[in-house]
Amino acid sequence: MDLTQLEMFNAVAEEGSISAAARRVHRVPSNLTTRIRQLEADLGTELFIRENQRLRLSPAGHSFLAYSRQILELVSEARTVVAGDAPQGRLALGSLESTAAVRIPGILAEFNQRYPRIQLDLSTGPSGGMIDRVLEGSLAAAFVDGPLLHPALDGVAVFDEEMVIIAPAGHPPITRARDVNGASIYAFRANCSYRRHFESWFHEDGAMPGKIHEMESYHGMLACVIAGAGLALMPLSMLESMPGSHQVSRWALTTPWRTLTTWLIWRRGARTPQLDAFSSLLPEK
Repeated sequence: MDLTQLEMFNAVAEEGSISAAARRVHRVPSNLTTRIRQLEADLGTELFIRENQRLRLSPAGHSFLAYSRQILELVSEARTVVAGDAPQGRLALGSLESTAAVRIPGILAEFNQRYPRIQLDLSTGPSGGMIDRVLEGSLAAAFVDGPLLHPALDGVAVFDEEMVIIAPAGHPPITRARDVNGASIYAFRANCSYRRHFESWFHEDGAMPGKIHEMESYHGMLACVIAGAGLALMPLSMLESMPGSHQVSRWALTTPWRTLTTWLIWRRGARTPQLDAFSSLLPEK
């Protein structure tokens, strides 16, 4: 097993085909096929399930991918330390949509100016999905809703978000969940921590939301609430950044539901120079 084999394996795992991976690593497909077969023989197990000229990771392949990524990250880190150069390479970063839209654009701009040799790849999604991707190794770090509970993760609290319920203009005051028992709500998918927070707020007061409409964006939620179709929960900072925010009424939650803290998380023992460089730009909390 050598580093070239690991780079080829990662490329095939992430691209899903030999031809696409070959273009990525600038090799001919037959060379990748041979080297992957050699790696599987060396490990004594099949890393891919081959079907219809496509490859998908086997259970063993999924496990090996996490270690392969860690090995290549450590090699990159070692080269950087020995050379004494500024950090370089790739930083795969995940984020809540609201954090990406409101909290970190200025930080990302400064990061790109200070560290032009680091390739930053940003993806957004609910906390649950971001945590899963950090654990599996496809993300180096992610901004998620806290608190940090998983034993395999480390992290730091970075932003406090005031959560507000938005309702159609002229809606009667919302002081507790029973005020809106049975109301339709707009939220992200079930693995969104903000959605779970909203549902828990209802349940704690002995109330229940009505129909839960799953949306893909805060802008979509806002449009539906403006139209009078239901309620939504979102960070106040996100609401105030969107056109049309003045067309809804907003109601702050009471303690302890009012504030949620956003954390930057990473796999325990897996900090890289790229992540250290990015973390140095975050505000102290």
